[in-house]
Amino acid sequence: MSLHLYDTGTRTVRPFKPLHEGRVGMYVCGATPQAEPHIGHLRSGVIYDVLLRWLRHLGYEVTFVRNVTDVDDKIIAAAAERGVPWFALAEANQRIFTRGYELLGCLPPTVEPRATGHVPEMIVLIRRLLEAGHAYTAAGDVYFDVNSWAEHYGELSHQRLEHMRPAGDTPNEDAKRDPRDFALWKGAKPGEPSWETPWGEGRPGWHLECSVMSTKYLGPTFDIHGGGVDLIFPHHENERAQSQAAGDGFARYWLHNGLLTVDGVKMSKSIGNVVLLTDLLEKARPVEVRYYLASAHYRSLMDYTDGSLAEAVTAYQRIEGFVTRAAELVGAGEPAAELPEAFTAAMNDDLGVPQALAVLHETVRDGNSALASGDRAEVARRLASVRGMMGVLGLDPLAEPWADDRGSDLRPVVDALVKVALEQRQAARARKDYAAADEIRDSLAAAGIVVEDTPHGPRWELKRD
Repeated sequence: MSLHLYDTGTRTVRPFKPLHEGRVGMYVCGATPQAEPHIGHLRSGVIYDVLLRWLRHLGYEVTFVRNVTDVDDKIIAAAAERGVPWFALAEANQRIFTRGYELLGCLPPTVEPRATGHVPEMIVLIRRLLEAGHAYTAAGDVYFDVNSWAEHYGELSHQRLEHMRPAGDTPNEDAKRDPRDFALWKGAKPGEPSWETPWGEGRPGWHLECSVMSTKYLGPTFDIHGGGVDLIFPHHENERAQSQAAGDGFARYWLHNGLLTVDGVKMSKSIGNVVLLTDLLEKARPVEVRYYLASAHYRSLMDYTDGSLAEAVTAYQRIEGFVTRAAELVGAGEPAAELPEAFTAAMNDDLGVPQALAVLHETVRDGNSALASGDRAEVARRLASVRGMMGVLGLDPLAEPWADDRGSDLRPVVDALVKVALEQRQAARARKDYAAADEIRDSLAAAGIVVEDTPHGPRWELKRD
């Protein structure tokens, strides 16, 4: 089966056919860095990284754009509360976002544009909307007139205009023609950042920036627009309305990932249950966190618990253990380019990672059986298959950035010292001095080194906390 994706706009799983053969333009709403990222943000980062990798595996040349909303009501308010410049707060938090993506093995976007760098393009889009009769000025602001687009407004979120709540996005609500009209441009206020425009000084509305940045880098019509389900309305609905009202085709497929709760409760600062990446890294390695965040279907609601993370850690280490043992026996080799049909079918069915992982774990079980029987050819075949599948998920233990994850620059030194200890243990066992052999093993365990006796001799690894 060719790639099929669930399109929010049509509420169907549609065959994916890009606008231009062999090329894909993908835009994903990125950070509004008023605070450092929590695991919900990072789950989104991992999900769209898996999609990016899968599209490239299928042979597409992908232009991936992920924006940064670096000026926003929330950023301005958070900066004022902390007594720091708004741009300094946004920059500091964006660096944390970037580091988080890197730690979890996410590939960098083709371009990562910032809202503040695209004000001239915003002015052009506003002018187009005003000239087309879809926008108006009032009280120093510029608003999109939803009634001018009433026939189509609500098509993405599947709502009727009369059932929508007011936009509530400026203090000048009384100046609007309709309370559901949303701000394209907000007039300047004391102490806030502003830019000069034909309609006076001010700053952009939230929705305007994404319409501008997506079409600047991907063209007036592009393939995929992604983000969390919480962005469907009003953000994506408004992006779509203003872009299409201005004459752009805009996104052809709308993808939305599910949200993440903690022990069944939505994350909130007020109740103190926000989970940061640093919290998870106290319990698991980055690659194990990535496995966890990628393991549920991207459209599903994911509920974080310490137990579910621990289960994911165990599952990943089971795969990693096979890969490590197999590579020691037959060499690392190269990942298979041709993946199992069932794995490919799962990934092509709306990015079905859970079903794909089931195929992966079945292959690992077969690989472990081959290890036990000493069938080197079968071990090599299963290893290549496992590495191929793990590679497109960004999880291959023998590939960057995880290849050195088991140790550090001191790994060769540690390896040499452990080898000496294991040789002494083997010598003790050969002379039937089992007490001495056990003492060596226990000493290694106390140092965090786990020894496993295999049919091919002892092997070791660092203890997982």
